[in-house]
Amino acid sequence: MVGLKPSDVPPPLEIKVLSAGTAACIADLVTFPLDTAKVRLQIQGEKAAVEVAKNIKYKGVFGTISTMVRTEGPRSLYNGLVAGLQRQMAFASIRIGLYDNVKHFYTGNKNNPGVGVRILAGCTTGAMAVSIAQPTDVVKVRFQAQMNLKGVQRRYKGTLQAYRQIFLQEGLRGLWKGTLPNVTRNALVNCTELVTYDLIKEAILTHRLMTDNLPCHFASAFGAGFCTTVIASPVDVVKTRYMNSPPGQYRSAVNCAWMMFTKEGPTAFYKGFVPSFLRLGSWNVVMFVSFEQLKRAMMLSRQRVEIRV
Repeated sequence: MVGLKPSDVPPPLEIKVLSAGTAACIADLVTFPLDTAKVRLQIQGEKAAVEVAKNIKYKGVFGTISTMVRTEGPRSLYNGLVAGLQRQMAFASIRIGLYDNVKHFYTGNKNNPGVGVRILAGCTTGAMAVSIAQPTDVVKVRFQAQMNLKGVQRRYKGTLQAYRQIFLQEGLRGLWKGTLPNVTRNALVNCTELVTYDLIKEAILTHRLMTDNLPCHFASAFGAGFCTTVIASPVDVVKTRYMNSPPGQYRSAVNCAWMMFTKEGPTAFYKGFVPSFLRLGSWNVVMFVSFEQLKRAMMLSRQRVEIRV
């Protein structure tokens, strides 16, 4: 170990898991207002949302943010942040932290796995993460969708109270509501995000366009964010609508998608595309850059401890 750089030694599982969860939390802190604006744009047009805010209409990501600050105050942009951070520690730690290990498991620790193996690994870790972290996502979305307006009764007052109320009123199924569209979305997101980042970074390093440093991580993350938004946006809109809906509004996620298509047309599936891209693009940049730096810092600290021992 002496004399090796942190980048020369593959990080152990615990470092990858911890750095992935921490990096995702950092990215959420930076981009959460964009995510909240995306949710508000995605649910705009729903009957319940129209009845609550008859005179409020959101136009574009920055218009939505401006409207929310003006009508609800700046704190509204961070509605659901606690559940969001809980989600990232449970979710990103698994889907990102376990990705390399699952990829190597499928290849028998062979180098240079094919695209198919990478996609399979992304689907696997994405599905595992959703199955564990789904309740945190349900609570996060409902907080982001709830409006802090005078005269309007708030659906939930605190994160723990929201978990309890959903469980009491809707049962365990309520906490795992929207799991199918979320598994579908995260299979798409995880595959596109991680595989695209993997391939772009690998191509940059192979062709020696950049070294394995900050500009390389930035370019790879930005490309991954754009590709992910294009592919995952329709499923993301359905997931948000379905998870935010009161009991009985939709029979299933498929029924939700069908009602959106028949009542609002195909463009409904790309509502909130710009904030989705701004959020995913910036989230990917912050997360992957933080992830790479945290891994190196943790590996360096570990090597220093081992040298002293």
